[in-house]
Amino acid sequence: MTVDGYNVPPMAKKNAKKTKPTSSTIALNKKAKHEYKFLEKIEAGLSLQGWEVKSMRAGKVNLTDCYVIIQRGEAYLVACNITPLNTASTHVVCEPMRPRKLLLKRRELDRLIGQVEQKGHTLVPVALYWSKSFAKLEVALAQGKQMHDKRQDSKERDWQREKARVMKGKMR
Repeated sequence: MTVDGYNVPPMAKKNAKKTKPTSSTIALNKKAKHEYKFLEKIEAGLSLQGWEVKSMRAGKVNLTDCYVIIQRGEAYLVACNITPLNTASTHVVCEPMRPRKLLLKRRELDRLIGQVEQKGHTLVPVALYWSKSFAKLEVALAQGKQMHDKRQDSKERDWQREKARVMKGKMR
């Protein structure tokens, strides 16, 4: 076959099999949705060591009891358990519960510091996920729920489930 006077070999057929992209979510904090009312969500990067990235790829992260603190004008993720892999190097000291620095822009950080100190809100980690090849943490500016708020939310969820069940029955 010739194109504009050049000999061009026929193109190979592309493989028909396409692999599904894997989920980008590493870990979720489902308990936080029950305990807090989210006012605003912010995406933050994480400062990690090599063994932590490998453990995250294996899904060995627990966000359930962790929280975000602000010290000396910087935000840190505290009490997040990243379990080291068995194949971790012998010369690297693995600290599964070490505080990890959050990477935020100065303007975002100053605004969050003001809201946390003045209004009594808290910063709660919600989700850990991959964005391209970087690990990102979704942090929510949150307000604690009272017991009656939690009950109201559970009633609302039950009503939505029942309503969906009834509507599905009518469609058939």
